[in-house]
Amino acid sequence: MPPISLRRIAPVVVLALLAGCSTLKKPEDRTGSAEHFYNKGLTALNEGDYTRAIRNFQTLDARYPYGAYAEQAQIDIAYAYYKNNHPNEAIDAADRFIRLHPTYRYVDYAYYLKGLANFHFKHSTLASLFTGSNVSDRDTKRLADAYDAFRVVVTRFPDSRYVADSRKRMAYLLNLMAESEINIARFYYKRGAYVAAANRAKYVIDHYQRTPAVEDALGIQAMAYKRMGMKQLAGDTLRVLQLNFPGSHYIGQIQALPAG
Repeated sequence: MPPISLRRIAPVVVLALLAGCSTLKKPEDRTGSAEHFYNKGLTALNEGDYTRAIRNFQTLDARYPYGAYAEQAQIDIAYAYYKNNHPNEAIDAADRFIRLHPTYRYVDYAYYLKGLANFHFKHSTLASLFTGSNVSDRDTKRLADAYDAFRVVVTRFPDSRYVADSRKRMAYLLNLMAESEINIARFYYKRGAYVAAANRAKYVIDHYQRTPAVEDALGIQAMAYKRMGMKQLAGDTLRVLQLNFPGSHYIGQIQALPAG
């Protein structure tokens, strides 16, 4: 997906992560103003030292939990966790900011960042989907959470600078979620769980009508029906497949299958 610059989004905003959270290791860093800790965190952030940035922002948040510096630090903590490959912590930080500041003018960024953090899991999710290592409902949870966060940006903040990128990611995620369901349907079909396969395929047809996965869903559903000896349903599904995807490779497979 095309990158969007995530820095700088607001004039000084903080996410109080944990009250009484960490103190800095160096004695000279144990005291200072909110501006002092924020600037140290910002310097670390710009240098790519995300652990040090988080530590300074957390200290600021614990000692000066109110004001513009605190608010900016909340956002920056979430961003630092995201950049430091800690998506769970980034999501928690974004959620807390949203909870503390639901009407804040930059809350659209918190939702967008939450979407990105969930989106971060897509590679591990894809690995499980296509290797069959973890075929379960949990496969699509991260994808759905990312989709929901981007959808909030698009629907609640139509003038947000993050809308265009959120729309693109939503379209990508929709196809990915549909493909996930198809892989689960295939998993069931190959193991002879035809009822489960047909139900998964039906879910795709009902919920992902504008995705390429619909062809697969119709094909798997028709094959599952035929394997179960449900000739009428198999025939009806085959006709829908032929009408909408006349060149589908599933057509010949379905016709060649012996009835159950």
